[in-house]
Amino acid sequence: MTTHHLNPSRWLALGALLLGEAMNLLDATVVQVAAPAIHADLGGAVSDVQWFGAAYTLPFAVLLVTGGRLGDILGRKRLFVAGVVGFTLASVACALSPTVGVLIAFRAVQGAAAAVIVPQTIGLIKAMFAGPEMSRALGCIGPVMGLAAVCGPVLGGVLTHADLFGSSWRAVFLVNVPLALVVLCLSRELPEDRAPVRPTLDVPGTLLAMTGTALLVLPLIGSDLSLRSWAAIATGVAVLVAFALHQRHVAATGRTPLVEPGLFAHRAFPAALVASTAFFAVTNGLMTVVVLQLQLGLGISVLQSGLTLVPWSLGLAVASWAAGAYWVRRWGRRVMYAGLGVLLAGLSASVAVYHWATPGAYPRALPLALTAVGCGAGLFAPAFFTLALTPLRPRETGSAAGLLNAVQQLGATVGVAVLGSVYLHGAGSLRAAERAFWVAAGLVGVALVASGLMRETGRGALRR
Repeated sequence: MTTHHLNPSRWLALGALLLGEAMNLLDATVVQVAAPAIHADLGGAVSDVQWFGAAYTLPFAVLLVTGGRLGDILGRKRLFVAGVVGFTLASVACALSPTVGVLIAFRAVQGAAAAVIVPQTIGLIKAMFAGPEMSRALGCIGPVMGLAAVCGPVLGGVLTHADLFGSSWRAVFLVNVPLALVVLCLSRELPEDRAPVRPTLDVPGTLLAMTGTALLVLPLIGSDLSLRSWAAIATGVAVLVAFALHQRHVAATGRTPLVEPGLFAHRAFPAALVASTAFFAVTNGLMTVVVLQLQLGLGISVLQSGLTLVPWSLGLAVASWAAGAYWVRRWGRRVMYAGLGVLLAGLSASVAVYHWATPGAYPRALPLALTAVGCGAGLFAPAFFTLALTPLRPRETGSAAGLLNAVQQLGATVGVAVLGSVYLHGAGSLRAAERAFWVAAGLVGVALVASGLMRETGRGALRR
């Protein structure tokens, strides 16, 4: 294995990893902004707009842990490069899609490729760096992700509005091609790296997790929750219970489970999973609601709707940096609670904006309210991930980080499905947007209760 001191180009290689991760985050946010324009061009049901995001995040969520395991077995550089190539080809296919169905199918391929790319980053950074350099390299991830969050809505609006060579919304997918070419050029500097002891791949566990999650989430998208929908959801819960029992059996027989069962021996980590799901359901679902309300409800241009989200993204980036660099070390879990409080204040302000807005007019106070939403999200996330991972035993950390990332994507899928459906079932009115924000406030309440349950008294408790 190539070590950090034998790789003089390790900072260039780090650039490949960071740009690869940023490309995946960009692809989620730029498509959210461009989604109404895609719908206007390709037609189909309005609920298809939810699928443009969910088709990406759902396979991303359910395959993320498996993607990390494949990197352990086959080599992290090999998987990273293969994922970038697959992601690029799927992006081109999305740009050339003639129908909604084809676009949704290739969005799912993009999500699967992203699940191969993202889990390799931490392992490759650890292979290239050591000591203080490793901390610096890992510390670059947050600011780069923050920058991608800021640029995403603007880039989606600008590219679609510019209509370069008549490409309209298709440019938001084609922009991945030059980015991916840069990543592939820089990835030549990456060392090959794999787990010293190759784990086994839990194929039945992966299939159970995929099936259960799909049955649980898919009925929520554009659905009126009929008897058939509830039956699918109940079946999904049963399949996920079977998955949990299967993981215990795999671990008992000495093989490598997809998820470390020891994580669920205490209440803290399951509570963290619930908090993460609720939190990311709010942030991702509301972004979809805001874009739909502005473009479909008010007829606002794609560029202006993208610019409306900039204060949200800036607030998230600045607060996330400040929390990660200073406040979490000083104030601990109180930063997490403060973030949820600021987030609730931003949601309440947004509800007031929608309640008093003049029908058909642009809600001018909305960007200010969304700034508070972004600041609250930015305060919560660094504190949450630090507190969720700190009490764990070393052998549990990798599985826990992968599962938290997977749940983050699952929460994004649920948020788009639930909050998007609340808005669309209200015929796209200002009151429908207001109701979606109220539902989001309820989800923040769930995150607050779950965050309180993360305080563990058994092992390595976080006392602040």
